[in-house]
Amino acid sequence: MAAELFKMMSGVDLVHVPYRGEGQMLTDLLGGQVQVAFGGISPSIEHIRAGKLRALAVATAARLEALPDIPAVGEFVPGYEASGWCGVVAPKNTPIAIIDKLNQEINAGLADPKIKARFGDLVVAVFPGSPVDFGQHFAAETEKWAKVIRAANIKPE
Repeated sequence: MAAELFKMMSGVDLVHVPYRGEGQMLTDLLGGQVQVAFGGISPSIEHIRAGKLRALAVATAARLEALPDIPAVGEFVPGYEASGWCGVVAPKNTPIAIIDKLNQEINAGLADPKIKARFGDLVVAVFPGSPVDFGQHFAAETEKWAKVIRAANIKPE
């Protein structure tokens, strides 16, 4: 999906090679069977640090603290961002007081220096915010990826 978004936004044609997981993709990339891949940073970072892989760019909106010399794709393809994310959700009818308390505690945890450092070790950026912020992000991501799916004519297998 990240490669399809890149193709759409840059006009660069890439051949999609399907893999069942990142392990085989990394093996083929390290072995020279494929020349470029869009993959998660966590499985790749030690290969990058060891000089076995050359990171061309990160797909996050900005450069990563863990790899400050590696540009974000958005620096040369304006508006590009294809990072993975997750959020905390609750059942539809959860009382607002509970939602607010959960949000407050989660944001406090994300601000804790030890927790921030641990996420940094895992090459994960954290984005504290409100339930409204998360809802807006969720809606925007759904719209963005729906456009990619339609444009690339992606079908479920």
